[in-house]
Amino acid sequence: MEKTLGELAQLIGGRLQGDANIKIAGVANIAAAKVSDITFAVEPHIEEARTCQAAAVILPEGIEAFAKPVIIVENPRESFIKLVELFTPPLTIKREISDKASIGNNVIIGKNVAIMPFAVVDDNAVIGDDVILYPHTYVGQYARIGNETCLYSNVTVREFCEVGSNVIIHSSTVIGSDGFGFVTKKGKHIKVPQIGNVVVENDVEIGANAAVDRAAMGTTYIRTGTKIDNLVHIGHNCDIGENTLIVAQTGISGSTKVGHNVTFGGQVGTVGHIEIGANSVFAARSGIINNTPENVFYAGFPARPHSEWLRMTAASAHAPQMRKQIKEITRRLEKNKN
Repeated sequence: MEKTLGELAQLIGGRLQGDANIKIAGVANIAAAKVSDITFAVEPHIEEARTCQAAAVILPEGIEAFAKPVIIVENPRESFIKLVELFTPPLTIKREISDKASIGNNVIIGKNVAIMPFAVVDDNAVIGDDVILYPHTYVGQYARIGNETCLYSNVTVREFCEVGSNVIIHSSTVIGSDGFGFVTKKGKHIKVPQIGNVVVENDVEIGANAAVDRAAMGTTYIRTGTKIDNLVHIGHNCDIGENTLIVAQTGISGSTKVGHNVTFGGQVGTVGHIEIGANSVFAARSGIINNTPENVFYAGFPARPHSEWLRMTAASAHAPQMRKQIKEITRRLEKNKN
């Protein structure tokens, strides 16, 4: 497929500077772009884009003296997504229930669904309209899957759990695994029954190999609009607020309540039974051991204000030299005493 630069500018609502008749055959990042591609650039990558091979570049306002044809838009990343969708061929998915799928008793299945070979939908489950279940997915008894949701291969949604509409769950993720609950008696760990469920609300995306544990009693919540990366663990009875971002290898311990619009960097960890304030950011590898207020940027272990953590980290680099100086001062003082 080819489109002219003028057609693309009109599609994304941008202001074209350059030849509208240039043919564009694909999209690519700055480093991989070829002479027939369009790419995008924001700071700090503007200078790199000036010398790339792309035929044209999507840029934000305020960039001067750019030699290549450009399309000026308010948000280059958002505009580029539209072009990626345009140039990416759609997958062919048959909207049918495979005769190799297993459908239990009293299952309710909506319209226009795709249930692929070796998917299992257990008794009394509900599958909404336009749902896609890839091979080897499992939907447990009394579980509910909302409209336009996609479960990729090997996803498990266990019994009584609910997944909302327009949700994407990537391969090998488990929704509703048992929470980690044990009572130790005479040196033996005795399992506490985990009889709650998980509710994943609308417009959520969960990456591959993640686990969201069912509540011991009650519900573990993943609220509307939250995006969870690969290899994330959400403990039992957590309540993850709306529009939260959780990056890979983060672990949220049980009964933690997270406000809306929180961002967890990679490998963040929390203790359980705490509350994390809304609109907060936690840098990678932060360790959160207490309640935190709203609107903070924390880092380090234990997590503290990012500016404070930077000062402490900078100071620690000087610790060996300071130790030598202190020893020398102590030696001189001892010498003067004598």
